[in-house]
Amino acid sequence: MKTMFSTKLIVWIFTGIFFLLYGIGVYWSSEPASINIHAEVTQAAKAENVAPVVGYTTTTALIKVSEALLHKPGGYLSNDILPPSLFLDNMPAWEFGVLEMVRDMALVMRKDFSRSQSQSLVNKHLQEAQPRFNIDSKNWAVPSAESEYSEAIKQLYAYRSALVSTNGNQKAQFYARADNLRAYIEEVQKRLGSYSHRLSMSVGREQVNTDLAGDRTAEQSSQGVSHLQLQTDWWKIDDVFYEARGATWALLQLLRAIEIDFNSVLENKNAKISLQQIIRELEASQESLWSPMILNGSGFGLVANHSLVMANYISRANAALIDLNELLTKG
Repeated sequence: MKTMFSTKLIVWIFTGIFFLLYGIGVYWSSEPASINIHAEVTQAAKAENVAPVVGYTTTTALIKVSEALLHKPGGYLSNDILPPSLFLDNMPAWEFGVLEMVRDMALVMRKDFSRSQSQSLVNKHLQEAQPRFNIDSKNWAVPSAESEYSEAIKQLYAYRSALVSTNGNQKAQFYARADNLRAYIEEVQKRLGSYSHRLSMSVGREQVNTDLAGDRTAEQSSQGVSHLQLQTDWWKIDDVFYEARGATWALLQLLRAIEIDFNSVLENKNAKISLQQIIRELEASQESLWSPMILNGSGFGLVANHSLVMANYISRANAALIDLNELLTKG
């Protein structure tokens, strides 16, 4: 009798722990809401008792997107080594997508937005912040990824304060110019092109090798085949989807800030409508996902293929980015 009671008790305990961890995992896998950048900028400026200047909004957006990684439900999960985080893969993939966009923006801010020309000095706060975002996202030992990202965010706050500082020795700059914006768009184009390609590979397909772009005189380090058979591993389809979803979420917040800080440039180049269309496409990519799992039906089959739907939105946004870049160059 005692043995039966003990066995039942153990089963109930393990069952309870399982459902508890499952519930926590579901809650921690919920994506954060979109950021109201106008409200965040107004609140931050009021707290600092300053008037927002050019660059204040973009810096605020980068700060808030970075903080979302650390302060969303469950916090930062990518480097957790204990359950239930250990068994989650969708949210860590989402986090990595966000992190990629954060890294791109931090790099462009350091190289372009904060510098007037190639011979100008690098801002000390951005010089400190940008490398810290490049630590391995799964690093949990000293220094942990969270601690490095937190330090980077502190430097972004310092840079934002320097933008509105009246102290000439501590003042920082943000240059909202067409050439600077093109530098960021080119980084984003490469990122979105990669996501679109990886998402499309959810359905196996054959592709002509275009590595040398048909140039007869071009060479590569090793011989490649003329045709490639591409397909994402079945176990990785949901990871690629959520990574792309995280990246588009982050990009959406950053482009909304870009629209404000680069408003004069966009209007002068007749490019504001193009940016707004990109934002619309990214908003569509964030619509609620009602399926409990990422489906991988064939292109014209009965079952949906969520990866191809996401690839469609990203491809449309990327095409609009190419048009925007053209307008900034010639508009």
